[in-house]
Amino acid sequence: MKIEEILGYVDHTLLSQTATWEEIRGLCDEAVKYQTASVCIPPSYVRRAKEYVGDKMAVCTVVGFPNGYNTAEMKAAEAADAVKNGADEVDMVINLGWVKDESYDLVEEEIRAVKKAAEGRILKVIIETCFLTEEEKIQLCDTVTRAGADYIKTSTGFGGAGATYDDIRLFAEHVGEGVKIKAAGGISSLEDAERFLRLGAARLGTSRIVKLAKQTEEERS
Repeated sequence: MKIEEILGYVDHTLLSQTATWEEIRGLCDEAVKYQTASVCIPPSYVRRAKEYVGDKMAVCTVVGFPNGYNTAEMKAAEAADAVKNGADEVDMVINLGWVKDESYDLVEEEIRAVKKAAEGRILKVIIETCFLTEEEKIQLCDTVTRAGADYIKTSTGFGGAGATYDDIRLFAEHVGEGVKIKAAGGISSLEDAERFLRLGAARLGTSRIVKLAKQTEEERS
C-alpha cells in the first residue's frame, strides 16, 4: 500500500497530559495536509480545534480516558459535552473492573449510554486488550456489537502494551456485522500499519505515520 492510502486510515493522535494548543494546532495542520481520517485530541481542545479546522478535518476525542473507571453517567456527560463542543467522533474506555466481574450487562449499558449521548457521532470502544484474557476479548466483541458501537478499539496507549496482530485477527473473527476495528498503540512503521489493515483494521491510532510521511517528503525534496 502507498503511504498516501495508509494515511487515510489514521486517527492522527496526541493525547499527552502536557499537550499544548500550539502542539494541537500543529497536529491539525498535519492532519489536513496529509488527509488523515481524523485528529484525536484531549477533550479540552475540541472546541478550539473544531473552530480551527472547520469541515476540513474530523475531530475525535476521548471519554473516560485513560482508566475507564468513571461512572457511566459521567462518561455520557463527557460525550455530550464533546458533541456540544464540535466533536465528530468519540473514543470511550470501558470499565475494566466490570469485565473482571463478568458484568458484561453493565458494560453494554454503559456503551449504550455513551452512544445515546454522542448523538450519532462515530463511537469507538476501547477495551484495553493488554489487561484482558482471550475469553474476555471474545466476550467484549459480542458486547460491543450488541451495544451498537461503530468500532472496537484495542488500546489507549497508556496501558502496558498497544495493538497486536493477534488481537486484530481475533477481533476480525469475532466482532459482529457492522462493527469496525481500530488498532492503536505501538504502531511504529508503515509495515506495521499495512499489516494491521490487511488483518482487518479500519482505523489506526498513531502519530508516527504522519512523521514517516514527512520524512519521506523531505527525502524526495
